[in-house]
Amino acid sequence: MKNMIADLIEKLLIVQNRDQKLRAIQMELVASPQERAAIEAKLAQSNADVALAKSEVQQLEMARKKLELDVQAKQDSISRFKTQQTQTRKNEEYQALTHEIERFTKDIALIEDQELEIMEGYEVAKAKLARAEEVAGTLKAAIQAQLATIDSKVDSLEKSKTETSTDRAGLVTDIDPDVLSVYDRLMKSKGNSAVVSLEHDTCTGCHMKVTTQTSHRAKAGREICHCENCGRILYWGD
Repeated sequence: MKNMIADLIEKLLIVQNRDQKLRAIQMELVASPQERAAIEAKLAQSNADVALAKSEVQQLEMARKKLELDVQAKQDSISRFKTQQTQTRKNEEYQALTHEIERFTKDIALIEDQELEIMEGYEVAKAKLARAEEVAGTLKAAIQAQLATIDSKVDSLEKSKTETSTDRAGLVTDIDPDVLSVYDRLMKSKGNSAVVSLEHDTCTGCHMKVTTQTSHRAKAGREICHCENCGRILYWGD
């Protein structure tokens, strides 16, 4: 009888090992999409930084072109005013045109100062864009490698899950259905262990001392014993 119980405990421990492995695999599989999402978020942020830097460059370029058009329009106006001066015979009209020419000339000077400021900002923005693109390029290559590693790991985990599940299915055929039912219930309710050793009269599952009677029964090994505190299946471990 003792050998039968010892053999049963051994089988349960092997099944428990497979179940623990399956749980560990499942946890990794569940974590993989989150890991992938975190990595892809880094790439998305890097791409967003590039897009923002590119937008800044484009806006400064548009602003510069607008100022160039403003300068050209005012220069055209000055040319027209000068032509009108050669055609007028009225001194008041001539002076008024002179005043407009001076005003537009000052406006052009101010605009050209603005152009210089924009050009300085434009060069800074271009350098910022170049850095962002360089970082994004390096990060993209690294992330692609990381994603490939995750995909490979997931494939390996799925394969291991299938193999372990098949192995477990073969192992449980030799275990009494009633005992297996109790074991499955304990694995579901107690987390990661249903069968634990009894060491120094202490259940290694809940770390509580058991009664002397339970300790003697577990040591005798003639029947399936349970911890009266947590319900786990016990075997003598001292």
